Amino acid sequence: MRVFVTGAPGYIGLAVVHELIGAGHTVVGLTRSDKGAAVLKEAGAEVHRGTLDDLDSLQSGAASAEGVIHLAFQHDASDHATAVQKDLRAVEAMGAVLEGTGKPFVTTAHLNGEASDNVVLALAGVRSVVVSLSLSVHDKDDKHGFMPRLITIARTKGVSAYIGDGSNRWAAVHRLDAAHLYRLALESAPARSRLDGVGDEGVPFRDIASVIGHHLNLPVVSISHEEANAHFGPFLGIVAAVDRPRSSAQTQALLGWRPVHPQLLPDLAEHYFNN
Repeated sequence: MRVFVTGAPGYIGLAVVHELIGAGHTVVGLTRSDKGAAVLKEAGAEVHRGTLDDLDSLQSGAASAEGVIHLAFQHDASDHATAVQKDLRAVEAMGAVLEGTGKPFVTTAHLNGEASDNVVLALAGVRSVVVSLSLSVHDKDDKHGFMPRLITIARTKGVSAYIGDGSNRWAAVHRLDAAHLYRLALESAPARSRLDGVGDEGVPFRDIASVIGHHLNLPVVSISHEEANAHFGPFLGIVAAVDRPRSSAQTQALLGWRPVHPQLLPDLAEHYFNN
């Protein structure tokens, strides 16, 4: 299958590119930069120049492919609302050229992005799929996700903190397991599917803080909800307090997907403290 992948040079995107090519698919990756183009060529993918703002480019890429995986997103905690609106416009543009074709259109759910999800799932004559990833998508190559940010904050503050009793839980999935899920979604998920990318169903935040404190030789301390924003920053302070266990049982039963790569805590201990 010829697959158009947005966000292809990114952290998750590149893993998806390798997964697809390894399974015999042809990948056309969206990128705006020479660096991204070089990464995609090295991976064996074709290059499609454009950005999320270039709706004509998105439409031409989607129209010329036999399937689409949409991973690109403007990750900006200071203006998440604008990022969500930009994603909605991109989804609408690609959906317009895919409607009625029977092609698979696999997209990614985002916080407060229900409008985009609804647009995709309402498309007629499209095998539409929304993948909802875990809060932490971890791997040895993770440089900008939640785990590196928590480690940086602990180093800066001199303590590794959790909120309250730290019993709130984070779902997690290894990046390579997530990439495999996207391929299965493209190949075989039924239309209007919602899939959960979950490896660890719920890791207590206190355990994450404990691993970070141990490896940085820092105290592991409890802070109050009122102190969370000042310690973690406004966005991460909210996220750090959530209790969001999730299950992928239905997704596994539907697609035969099985997470096989390391879970969060051992991966965190082994790969995140090298620098």
